[in-house]
Amino acid sequence: MNEQLREKLLAMRAEDARVREELAATGELFDGYHPAMERVHLKNAAEIERMINEHGGWLGKSTVGADGAEAAWLVVQHAISLPEFSRRLLKLIEKSVAEREAEPYQAAYLHDRISFFENRPQRYGTQSDWNADGVMEVWTLEDNEKVNDYRRAVGLKPLESLTWENAETRENKPKNYTKRQLEFEAWTKRVGWRK
Repeated sequence: MNEQLREKLLAMRAEDARVREELAATGELFDGYHPAMERVHLKNAAEIERMINEHGGWLGKSTVGADGAEAAWLVVQHAISLPEFSRRLLKLIEKSVAEREAEPYQAAYLHDRISFFENRPQRYGTQSDWNADGVMEVWTLEDNEKVNDYRRAVGLKPLESLTWENAETRENKPKNYTKRQLEFEAWTKRVGWRK
């Protein structure tokens, strides 16, 4: 195992969490994609890219330990302003799942994240968003009847067991849903998720 790479990945995850907590405390986290959060995500994505290129593949469990691989996946999951990076890394993670170097749920989450930003239905039900009534709910599903089968196959609990609403989502729901949706749509086109 490469302890140095593992430590770098854990530090990247810790920085991501620290900035998120700071922005959540002021409410800024919930008012669009905050530039401070994006800077962390872009910096971490560039570092992951460098590590992967040097290593010659995904930073899996045998290379960086289970917690290091989890941290690497989280960095990729959060690199939301880099569509091509996300799509490319999904393929690497899927290959690593087949090699038992990554967990199946990690590929599922990234698959759904990409679907969400591309405005396509998600397969595993891992992504949520506010609706027009200001309630957090699961994003559109590819197949309502099979979603729990898909979830079970990747080690996730049934969709019914999840709670989308919590104190954080209730306190930070969009003040102007229409404005938020228009800004989000413009952002997805600007960064290349949608045409």
